[in-house]
Amino acid sequence: MAVQTVATTTDSADTVDLGPASALACRECGERFALGPIFACEACFGPLEVAYDLPSGDPEDLRKRIESGPENIWRYAPLLPVPADVASKPNLNPGFTKLVQADNLARELGVTGGLWVKDDSGNPTHSFKDRVVAQAIEAARAFGFTTLSCSSTGNLAGAVGAAAARAGFRSCVFIPHDLEQGKVVMAAVYGGELVGIEGNYDDVNRFCSELIGDPAGEGWGFVNVNLRPYYAEGSKTLAYEICEQLGWRLPDQIVIPIASGSQLTKIDKGLQELVKLGLVEDRPYKIFGAQAEGCSPVSAAFKAGHDVVRPQKPDTIAKSLAIGNPADGPYVLDICRRTGGAVEDVTDEEIVDAIKLLARTEGIFTETAGGTTLGVARKLIEAGVIDPSLTTVVVNTGDGLKTLDAVAPTTGMSAVIRPNLDSFREAGLA
Repeated sequence: MAVQTVATTTDSADTVDLGPASALACRECGERFALGPIFACEACFGPLEVAYDLPSGDPEDLRKRIESGPENIWRYAPLLPVPADVASKPNLNPGFTKLVQADNLARELGVTGGLWVKDDSGNPTHSFKDRVVAQAIEAARAFGFTTLSCSSTGNLAGAVGAAAARAGFRSCVFIPHDLEQGKVVMAAVYGGELVGIEGNYDDVNRFCSELIGDPAGEGWGFVNVNLRPYYAEGSKTLAYEICEQLGWRLPDQIVIPIASGSQLTKIDKGLQELVKLGLVEDRPYKIFGAQAEGCSPVSAAFKAGHDVVRPQKPDTIAKSLAIGNPADGPYVLDICRRTGGAVEDVTDEEIVDAIKLLARTEGIFTETAGGTTLGVARKLIEAGVIDPSLTTVVVNTGDGLKTLDAVAPTTGMSAVIRPNLDSFREAGLA
């Protein structure tokens, strides 16, 4: 059961209630498979993703149905691989986080067309990973799994631990042994098993793939491996929310961090679905990907004009993005080139500077992934690649309290004074 073989017909999908999801389809050859806990095409070994029977009819009726739904990702249940009654089940109910109009930051960067920050630090475990885990939980229920697991650079481990605790699953998650302490504590506090692996994320991921094929993995749902097609769909909700919060319109430009690359590809998929459904006007948009210089395999491939992403050994403070062999890297390249966007990287120093910039201008304390994204946005604006006269959205995926070590050496008290006014004045604070 660890890796189920599912027939290449959709007949068996009738026994699985995942709402509008109709099958799994290979991104490479188009082969279709019944809904099940599989993630690679049996014909060509390409990655699988969820195919749908999306709602038809009047777009305005669908828009009103969405707007009358709960203020979380389940307002988009008709577009997701979840049962219709998903909102009534024990779940963390993430999503519908703030889209912050960042006027102070816009002035600092010289953006005149409107700048927004999609702030996903407001999710239950303070990162966008709550979205994807919420989707995976429903697939795990449908396929009868009893243990939830994952390979993680930190945020996902916490999201799985919390969601499993809420939904009544056992959890056992795997992380690199040298993660930031804040993420370790947050992942462990929910009572599941947290296992450190000696090595980087790619080593952790390889171990999990081996465990799936072993009898020891019987009954385990790995959210980002054998449940990956469903898990990944959670990132589409970022696209849905951004467009709804902009008044049902596409942003002109959007900047997204790259770890595995899945978030970027699914945001693009979500935007395309909204166009197909008539919920937004079809017009051009550009997608930009952001990486840290110390782990920038997709950026390097983009700049070199390559279609293949060459793996790198990560060495960066942006540990949540430190995936040296990103599974969706080639698809990120395709999307950024198709939309007229780009993939860029920034140094660790630029990441820290961007974290402080966002905090100073908008009161948003982002983790290193968000610092990477804003750092790249600033770099591309200064280079004239991002048009400052157009509507731009920057995605913040997590809370800075998780990566305090990144900013602690250069951030602290302005002064230490005695408890009297003379000392206050002597310190130049009056």
